Amino acid sequence: MHQQRIGLGGGCHWCTEAVFQNLRGVSDVAQGFITSQPPHDSPAEAVLVDFDPARISLADLVEIHLRTHASTSGHSLRKKYRSAIYAMDAQQAQAAEAILGHLQENFADRLVTRVLPFAGFEPSAEQYHNYYAHHASNQFCRRY
Repeated sequence: MHQQRIGLGGGCHWCTEAVFQNLRGVSDVAQGFITSQPPHDSPAEAVLVDFDPARISLADLVEIHLRTHASTSGHSLRKKYRSAIYAMDAQQAQAAEAILGHLQENFADRLVTRVLPFAGFEPSAEQYHNYYAHHASNQFCRRY
């Protein structure tokens, strides 16, 4: 089994974690804060997703990501909730760019999601890990 890793950010990492934890082919999801290179070097909420590309494709992960957060909104909280795909290397970045280009035709508005190089990760506090699994009835979880 050849695992790959991708970083995904756009909304609250509590909610994003739950979406990707429930997918076949995903072996691990870590929520926290990802940094990229300037000018995107401030920490933003995101998840690291470890997956088996033989079971779930990068294209499927990106499409799920785009459809489970406000990927066409340039709202005022984008610094904390940067809509991004954090690529681990140049090959993955190129693939993600091609996927975004292809998927854009399925959205009425322009995607604000950017492909950025992964620079670092700081996990969130342990008390928030598996948040949805422990708080599914929470109003926040029900809405998002």
